[in-house]
Amino acid sequence: MSSHEVQAAETDVAIIGMAGRFPGADDLDSFWRLLSEGREGITRFSREELAAAGVPARLLDDPEYVPAHGVIPDVDLFDTGYFEFTPAEAAITDPQHRILLTTGHAALEHAGYDPARYDGLISVYAGAAINTYLQQQVLPRVDQTTTSNHFAVMVGNDKDFLATRLSYKLDLRGPSYAVQTACSTSLVAIHLACQGLINGECDMALAGGVTVKLPQAKGYLYEEGAILSRDGHVRTFDADASGTVAGNGVGVLVLKPLRDAIADRDTIHAVIKGTATNNDGSEKVSFAAPGAAGQTAVVREAHTVSGVDPRSIGYVEAHGTATRLGDPVEVSALTRAFRESTADTGFCAIGSVKSNVGHLDAAAGVAGVIKTVLMMKHRTLVPTVNHTTPNPAIDFAASPFKVSTDTVPWAGEGPLRAGVSSFGIGGTNAHAILQEAPPAPVTGDAHRAQQLLVVSARTATALATAARNLADHLDGDDPAALADVAYTLAVGRRAHEYRIAVTGSDRVALAGALREAPVPERPGTGEVSFVFAEDVPDAAGLAARWAAAEPAFAGHHEAALAAGADRLGERGRAFAVQYALGKLWRGWGLTPVAVHG
Repeated sequence: MSSHEVQAAETDVAIIGMAGRFPGADDLDSFWRLLSEGREGITRFSREELAAAGVPARLLDDPEYVPAHGVIPDVDLFDTGYFEFTPAEAAITDPQHRILLTTGHAALEHAGYDPARYDGLISVYAGAAINTYLQQQVLPRVDQTTTSNHFAVMVGNDKDFLATRLSYKLDLRGPSYAVQTACSTSLVAIHLACQGLINGECDMALAGGVTVKLPQAKGYLYEEGAILSRDGHVRTFDADASGTVAGNGVGVLVLKPLRDAIADRDTIHAVIKGTATNNDGSEKVSFAAPGAAGQTAVVREAHTVSGVDPRSIGYVEAHGTATRLGDPVEVSALTRAFRESTADTGFCAIGSVKSNVGHLDAAAGVAGVIKTVLMMKHRTLVPTVNHTTPNPAIDFAASPFKVSTDTVPWAGEGPLRAGVSSFGIGGTNAHAILQEAPPAPVTGDAHRAQQLLVVSARTATALATAARNLADHLDGDDPAALADVAYTLAVGRRAHEYRIAVTGSDRVALAGALREAPVPERPGTGEVSFVFAEDVPDAAGLAARWAAAEPAFAGHHEAALAAGADRLGERGRAFAVQYALGKLWRGWGLTPVAVHG
């Protein structure tokens, strides 16, 4: 597909990679299952679990104590060798820094890019929540009277170094900004990333946010009128809504201008048509309160800059904190923004991922974007969990909105479109307009009967795990052509010391070969030599078969024959077929350390 076949505005930004970990869902596939099955990912702890975690008995005995929190597993684990940390350095580094680093790396792999092989500038825009690890684990244990210790604690924990650490460890050369606007942090980061791409400051961007508040095994004391829920369930837009539940999570997007993504044949998951941010100022009842005027203005601006008619929007992913003040204010503000263009009612579904996973603070906005992108990819609306009776303070009947309560097909005239909101304490509001990806170009498995899959890792154990994971993926329902899978594995992954390669003609054969492939006991050098022979039996027959399979080989072979090899008999034909083979290998990126023959 060429770029002129899709109407790509200069300001359209493609989402070409995603990675995330959320309560109850440690990857995007499990996240989709959680959403589509209408489940909660929030953990409800037993008294024994909380007591073992050190929660005082006086809290456990308090009838207002709610034993609920959104957790992600293994936040204490980190591959120090892979990311070149010393164990001591990792031990004093905020888990938020570590988890954002691993998720950013995963997002780039999902996009199919190895930064070492990418010539353009890759930027980072990201933020984190409050650092409780510093308070609880580092400061009580590390003597900071020496300058070196103080410096190590500072760079391992200050939010200033969150984005730049990712840039350093992944060797990303574009602008690198820490973004901090409380609950709207990650959607503001996405907005800034889009602006950087549109302004030509970078060629690709990573954007997102992370929240890891420790300890994870904890609850909270319910307070009437505060933000947290009475019973540990988030009932967005419901009559029984009493607040949200705090949660941990992380999400990172890889972004690129749409026109470039099309030209580069990237997998496009969705398109960001436009984004907007603003602040409420002082026109609200308190610093932490939502601002109706500011929310209306930011949604209107997003509609304007995206060039999208609000009537064509089929879904809004709301901020949706399920507070008694927040939900009615938000729907009222959205309604006023939509009323600039349409008086129609009930045409747009509305929901919030907070009903599934709680409020992820700095990761809340990117969680909403990833949810919406997954719905677009599956063309399916998912339920707003715990919603039974509409909040009587919200006049849905007079609004453009209806609460999404079931898993149903998402259809519409023209491309699917959605809005995503995220509003921060302190008044920084963000809204994005998303559109489903343009039709992907039709790619078969090219002309090769066999496909070659390569896998590498830093250790033998990691290699075995990577091969098994790839085999499981091939057994799944990913529609990607095997030629595309092979290409991405070959050029979109960093090559490491431990390696295996398998060939096969279909997914079943390749998955089986990956599971059966022996894992090398020692790392390989990655070096290759070309060895050519003076005589090649049936050189003409080999050339004919390979020319039929590989057009590039045919061109090189014809050039050798035209240059005079054809006049030298069998030796000339042996030279021509090996010359063409060597040129073909070089074209595939194989550079020999030596050539023999």
